[in-house]
Amino acid sequence: MITPETIDRVREAADVVQIIGEHVNLKRMGADFRGACPFHQGKHRNFSVSAKRGIYYCFVCQAGGDVFNFLQKHLGLDWPSSVRYVAERAGIEVRETDARASAPDERDPLWEVNSAAAEFFCRTLWEESEGKPGREYLASRSLTREDADEFELGFASRNAEAMRSHLGALGYNDDRLLAAGLLARREESGELHPRFRGRLIFPIHDASGRHAGFGGRVTGTGEPKYLNSPDTPAFSKTHLLYNLHRGKQAIRREDRVLVVEGYTDVVRVASAGINWVVAPLGTAFTTEQAALLRRFTRNVLLLYDSDRAGLKATFRAADELLSHEFSVQVVTLPEGEDPDSFVARNGREALLKAIGQAIDAFERKIQLLERGGWLSDLQKKRRALDRLLPTIRLTKDALTRDLYLTRASEVTGVRKELLQREVDAPGGRPVSAPVAGRDEKRSPRITNRAYGGNRPRAPDQGASAERELVRVMLHYRDEIEHIAERVGPGDFHEESYRAIFEALLDSDPSTALDEVTDLVPPHAVDALRPLVEEPDVVMDVRKTVDDCLRRLECRTIQARFTELEGLQSGASDSTKDDYNRERGELQKRSARLGCKGTVGKASRSME
Repeated sequence: MITPETIDRVREAADVVQIIGEHVNLKRMGADFRGACPFHQGKHRNFSVSAKRGIYYCFVCQAGGDVFNFLQKHLGLDWPSSVRYVAERAGIEVRETDARASAPDERDPLWEVNSAAAEFFCRTLWEESEGKPGREYLASRSLTREDADEFELGFASRNAEAMRSHLGALGYNDDRLLAAGLLARREESGELHPRFRGRLIFPIHDASGRHAGFGGRVTGTGEPKYLNSPDTPAFSKTHLLYNLHRGKQAIRREDRVLVVEGYTDVVRVASAGINWVVAPLGTAFTTEQAALLRRFTRNVLLLYDSDRAGLKATFRAADELLSHEFSVQVVTLPEGEDPDSFVARNGREALLKAIGQAIDAFERKIQLLERGGWLSDLQKKRRALDRLLPTIRLTKDALTRDLYLTRASEVTGVRKELLQREVDAPGGRPVSAPVAGRDEKRSPRITNRAYGGNRPRAPDQGASAERELVRVMLHYRDEIEHIAERVGPGDFHEESYRAIFEALLDSDPSTALDEVTDLVPPHAVDALRPLVEEPDVVMDVRKTVDDCLRRLECRTIQARFTELEGLQSGASDSTKDDYNRERGELQKRSARLGCKGTVGKASRSME
């Protein structure tokens, strides 16, 4: 028996137009393809093939189905043979199990009820007075009815019983609505209520075009701005990409995919005729999403917002994709623009021009580091390398990795051989978003190996500095940016303070303290609570911050001295020269900062 997972993969990869076109002379007519029906020997083009939906249909004899059904009916193949036929053309290996029969797919009832809900939301948007906020929102974004219908957009009214009553009349009970995530249960009372209310609805499909779940956007004020279906057997936001079901054939033909941040970005870009566009579902780009894209192309263009948060998301996604052997380029828009606003103002040709000017993701990181002055002196170059080397470690393609090493050597003046040693060193672990300096998933952590991140640690004399920095960031939000420019997560040795630091960097400065608590992982909450409850009075905030930063930098310098002492033994003469030069720079920095401790002793012991 061919497994359901294999069948799904084959169906998703199938180019239905190409396969049916081997047997029927097809010509494009609008969004679909038409030809003479092979089943009733028709003479006119009444036979339609939809690439988007992956189906065929004859308007005369009513023959219809998917690509497997076509092969069974036209060539007389049995079901397994039709799957193998398509798999061979898609380059997918078919593995069979010994099972004699397969159980019904547990997701079928969820796909079915989600499809019915999508129709209800769409009707509410256009035919009901309760859909007016959705219609007004689309008009404010200059999105037409045609644009909305192409993506099955709908609206969830604030009427708590409307959807439940409608779907109930169709035979869908509350248990199924709960299982699909369309209803939720209040913890206090156990009362059932619709998950989506007062939101523009974006149906989310799996790669085969089945209704997996929904994304809802508020049309006025309210939080969260976007709300997705909960995880169900049919819906997992880490395993799906918005618009892949519509764009997969275009992605295969173009041999590239444009990745944007949001649903509206996708709708705008695709409506402008660039169909090879997808978006993650409000999360950082995941391993599973990268594996999904690999079925269709190895070339990715990232087009995220041009603000700081957009840059963070760009480089997190780039690192994930590089670890899966993708070629990754970054498309840059003017400051203040996002894909939706840019295309609305400037149109398709302007976006294609911007895409044509895309640059390699690693080169874009270097470009931003140069503009930020990170390559202007030795101290900043060291920190710049701490942001570049993890990306090189992640890059799986050997040729690309070598090119990145060469480029990093060029811009920093550090010999390629030394950089190669750092990259290959045991325990060197990556951090995403080198410009932003932190990883949304909070794992793995940067170890800053070159400054002693892998050494066995003695009791940490910098813990009090870490604590005070985090306390200042909690109570004086305008200091966050200043602190983030000087230190990153890898500079925090205490796991709890590092987690709080990352949560503050990922939150908006206006976020209330009790909401910050929700962003902190459970293991760090006990450390956070006393910092929030402590008085927020600091006599001289900037002096306190600068002193804490100085203490952390001194600790880093001392750690590197300790590591150099261990590396000196057995090193070649040329490598010892490199270590001695670095030692000299560290001595100067230590003296300039007024560091206390055993730097001098470590220095003398190496001579």
